[in-house]
Amino acid sequence: MPNLILLRHGQSEWNELNLFTGWHDVDLTPHGEAEARAAGRLLLEAALDLRVLHTSLLTRAIRTAELSLHEAGRSWLPVRRSWRLNERHYGDLTGKDKKETAEAFGMEQLKLWRRSYDVPPPPMPEGDPRSSKLDPRYRDVDPYKIPMTECLKDVVARVTPYLSDVIAEDLRSEGVRGGAVLVVAHGNSIRALRKVMQNIDDEDIAELEIPTGIPYVMKLDESLEVVEAQYLGDPAAAAAAAEAVARQAG
Repeated sequence: MPNLILLRHGQSEWNELNLFTGWHDVDLTPHGEAEARAAGRLLLEAALDLRVLHTSLLTRAIRTAELSLHEAGRSWLPVRRSWRLNERHYGDLTGKDKKETAEAFGMEQLKLWRRSYDVPPPPMPEGDPRSSKLDPRYRDVDPYKIPMTECLKDVVARVTPYLSDVIAEDLRSEGVRGGAVLVVAHGNSIRALRKVMQNIDDEDIAELEIPTGIPYVMKLDESLEVVEAQYLGDPAAAAAAAEAVARQAG
């Protein structure tokens, strides 16, 4: 049976600064690089037969994948990349400090923007220099599909076609049978994938935290239904990492 492995990128430069990042492109910190290598060691120790890699178009996910696969001895894997696996777009919150945003708008409003299923942050203004519409990595994407803000419901809507049409195709292929597909992406795109794959309801998905740098392995049946799922390594470490994500807004 195939395995689907989800890995959130390691700590990024804006994670370290506690800023809303979204589609803004930043690199990993040295700590994030170490997290990526540690993830690779976990993949190697688990003896998972990785066959293909999927990533977003953002550097922090791409470099996490490269470092992890180098550590796991699988740098040669074929790669597919898609904007549909990008992090959620945080709109006009992009680049703002999370604690300062909480102080300015209140924790309840911040939690609504960060963790509600269907309430997006204020949109980024048209023509804003932070917009991704002129970024060359999106030149083949319909400009109307490039968001100016997103809620998790929006991320689910853009991730689902990629899951059903591309990732599922790989999982069903003869080349992957008995092996594994690795997806290296972001907190919210991984939450979206898990919501769809594990049928998590809207209320519960709002409380699901995704730790950085720890692979989450989903064992699937022939129908691609999840029959078992767990983080690799120490469960307490995964829980502590998820709690650290939850504390970012103070």
